[in-house]
Amino acid sequence: MPYYAILSKLTENGRKTIMKNPGRIWEVNKDVEEMGARIITQFFLLGQYDFLNIIEAPNNTVVARVAATIGARGSIEPLTMADITIEDLVTDIQMANALTKK
Repeated sequence: MPYYAILSKLTENGRKTIMKNPGRIWEVNKDVEEMGARIITQFFLLGQYDFLNIIEAPNNTVVARVAATIGARGSIEPLTMADITIEDLVTDIQMANALTKK
């Protein structure tokens, strides 16, 4: 299944929500899984973004729905990126190189 990275920034409303109810993060994780994606790992970041989530989903449409739904709540501003594992990248390059040698 494809992987995706979601960087997100908390909005003012999101910061207030987290401070009042930090367990809300777990509730959102359940919502994401109910939409058909699986959270692989999460990090809180220091810098331009507040969270990094690596998720697995069947396709771009599911990830777009997750980002739109969660973003529409007004607590975060998501930036979603498709990921390619290093193993898949190396395999693809090796196959392309083998084809060009023929």
